[in-house]
Amino acid sequence: MKTMLCSLALLASTAALAELPPLDPPPPPPQSVPAEQLPPVVKPKASKPVGEPEVRIVEKADATVAEYRLNGKLYMMKVTPKVGEPYTLYDHEGNGQFVQIDNADSGGVRLSVPQWVLFSW
Repeated sequence: MKTMLCSLALLASTAALAELPPLDPPPPPPQSVPAEQLPPVVKPKASKPVGEPEVRIVEKADATVAEYRLNGKLYMMKVTPKVGEPYTLYDHEGNGQFVQIDNADSGGVRLSVPQWVLFSW
């Protein structure tokens, strides 16, 4: 009995929804503008062409240092020690303060991760 009443109520509500008035038609698309009326296209200014860096390799007793210069200014040094891992020193601000980075391509700053022993058993 309850199922029949629920079915009739559902049928009556769908019939009421079917009698809703139709929606208004959508507005027409905007008209295209002739090319003469469009604003002029502003081209970006061309930057000065940057030359390739000058690389000078310096052999030292304990390491090989590759110095990278651009317009005569030293901006990066790649140090390859005889013993140990190579590392890169980079001058980010151009003030002569070099910071050690892991990989010159990624530009990431070298992280010193603490390796403390908290618990041991």
